[in-house]
Amino acid sequence: MPRVFVWKGWEFLFYSLDGSEPPHIHARSGRKELKIWLDSLKVARNSRCRPHEVGELLAVVSERRREFLERWHEHFGN
Repeated sequence: MPRVFVWKGWEFLFYSLDGSEPPHIHARSGRKELKIWLDSLKVARNSRCRPHEVGELLAVVSERRREFLERWHEHFGN
């Protein structure tokens, strides 16, 4: 599970078995997790995140999208 970035206690990471899905990133903090598609910047799944957290996390992913996509392709080779 490659950790890509850490921000305010949130880990941004990939799960190693996610390579068959379109590029996305997981943001995780404790029991909260958000899965975001990198192409559309849409939420794929929300587990326990509050609306203001979703907004903040989407802003971070938008700012770092290029980096996350590069890391995705480096890790999964696609």
